[in-house]
Amino acid sequence: MGAPFRSWAPPFAGLSDAERETLLAMGPRWADDINRHREQVVAIYTPHHAAASKDGVRVNAGLAYGEHPRQCMDIYRQDDAQGAPPAPVVVFVHGGAFMRGNMNSNAEIYGNVTRYIAQQGYVAVNLEYRLAPEAAYPAGSEDIALALAWLRRNAGRFGGNPQHIVLAGHSAGGAHAAAYVLDPALEAARHSGGGLSGLALISARLRADVLPGNPNAAGVRAYWGDDAARYDQLSPCTHAARLDMPAMVAIAEFENPYLDSYGEEFYRRARAASAPCTLLRVPGHNHTSIVAHLGTADRCFGPALIDFLDHTRPI
Repeated sequence: MGAPFRSWAPPFAGLSDAERETLLAMGPRWADDINRHREQVVAIYTPHHAAASKDGVRVNAGLAYGEHPRQCMDIYRQDDAQGAPPAPVVVFVHGGAFMRGNMNSNAEIYGNVTRYIAQQGYVAVNLEYRLAPEAAYPAGSEDIALALAWLRRNAGRFGGNPQHIVLAGHSAGGAHAAAYVLDPALEAARHSGGGLSGLALISARLRADVLPGNPNAAGVRAYWGDDAARYDQLSPCTHAARLDMPAMVAIAEFENPYLDSYGEEFYRRARAASAPCTLLRVPGHNHTSIVAHLGTADRCFGPALIDFLDHTRPI
């Protein structure tokens, strides 16, 4: 595990010609208007997920793992798993620039991610967490720790193996996931949440910055604070050499500014320390479609993600 590779499956399979053309044209212009483009991506994929069969997957929604209203999760699992050996658990942490976002952005997204993973035989957790500025660093990672501790106690009730948990995060959720695993200041949180079998970082913000081209600089300040002198020490990239579990870094061809560079930096730093890390570049896709397409006929990323999960092992 370790060599960087690129998915060569054609992007946007299963969409109409008009939808495919819209997304292909959007890619090079993604950063021109990220919020509008994100809305377009969600509008394209939502009806496809709504029309897809939901048979075979059961959802236990709104399970509280803490006292705050946002400290909750939805658990997806196969209906026919009774009597089967406990399945690995995959915890997905959504993005939202630290100050916004929900595990259910709408009725279909981001539940499409956890439904797709559950359809492959996993117990999949769609995780909600507190937001900045109410909950600043390191609250996101502390919520992950609290959720993992809850899953250690309760995953068996849902057919999951509490000794085989993989953490996956998208965008800001990837920052929280990476910090949980790597930040030296979060040792107590890691102790309370327990160890993991793997880490998947999808279009993740792996370095704190407030550069002029960062459209989410306000979110960085709200979560990591105004003191830019601390940003390097707080950034997961800085601690990539501490990685001690299988990891996948996935970046879209058309990313929010700098996130592709930070993903590549994380990968290089991890590999320089002989850490078990894979880098995947997903062609055609953008920062939102890299997760919004999961569960469709598009095979640009999903099979590689499942292959990574399949190669993790219980701790």
